[in-house]
Amino acid sequence: MTGRRRDEPDHGPASREVDAARSQEGRLERAIGARVARLRRESGATLAEMAVRTGISKPMLSKIEHARTSCSLTTLARLADALDVPVTSFFRGADTEREAVFTPAGSGPRIVARGTRVGHDYTLLGALRGPRKRQEAHLVTLTEQSEEFPLFQHPGHELLYMLEGVMVYAHGESNYTMRPGDALQLDGEGLHGPQELVELPIRFLSVLAHGDEGVEPDEDQVVHSGPHGSPPGTPRRLV
Repeated sequence: MTGRRRDEPDHGPASREVDAARSQEGRLERAIGARVARLRRESGATLAEMAVRTGISKPMLSKIEHARTSCSLTTLARLADALDVPVTSFFRGADTEREAVFTPAGSGPRIVARGTRVGHDYTLLGALRGPRKRQEAHLVTLTEQSEEFPLFQHPGHELLYMLEGVMVYAHGESNYTMRPGDALQLDGEGLHGPQELVELPIRFLSVLAHGDEGVEPDEDQVVHSGPHGSPPGTPRRLV
């Protein structure tokens, strides 16, 4: 069995791993190294190929990516040209505290809004808002059948991850039977929503990511209630 060479491009979660921050000292070097390594891998270039493009030796490139040396402006300019990015992109995350939201088990607020019905429970797990994006996560619990199945439509993308029970979920013209462990990622502009609650109780995680335009959905747009709930800031429902 032939293993992957150390200088070959990597993909997947492993390619996004960086060394844990050890202290304030060297933070700039670690930020630059992580960005250089990530951009190189995304471009599909090996260390050897990057060395040819930049005129920087492989050992020096390795030192840069592992934060074992400080880059000169000339070196950064060469790397930026080779990766087709602005020099400033290497400093991303170097001097900014990044937000995180931790919600201990059982402490997430239960969302009650117009249209909330018995047997349909949704809990806000957290929300993050950046300069151009917004992400919200909800735990949805369904314990009773419904005679009405609404359709949803919203900007951005949504991830559904099934935790318990079985349901049939529709997106556009397609139906998906979802069981524990199943995941469905969808474009929110396509009409979507539960079609059949096959096995109760049902629990699933809903993560919504979209551009933040600074405008909350108008509650008057909520026409019908149903299994997917209607917490503030979530997609508008359509009949």
